Amino acid sequence: MNPTATVTVYSRTGCHLCEDVINKLSPLTESLNFKIEEIKIDGNLELEKEFGELIPVTKVNGYHFDHFSIDLDKFKSFLETHRQHQ
Repeated sequence: MNPTATVTVYSRTGCHLCEDVINKLSPLTESLNFKIEEIKIDGNLELEKEFGELIPVTKVNGYHFDHFSIDLDKFKSFLETHRQHQ
């Protein structure tokens, strides 16, 4: 099996778009062999400056995937591409 990938979701407290992305990804963690790491940017000036209003931002193994929402078909393709670079 391919190595476990890390999917990082940068979010804010109370962000419904952030919750939506995590809720869409969560059921796929086992079948697609990845783990979700949620990082809240609230109060972190460096992360707030980097991501601002783009939240949620999704990265796969450190590579920027998308922001605001998630397209699961594109995500699966992106995940496989960046898993090969591990």
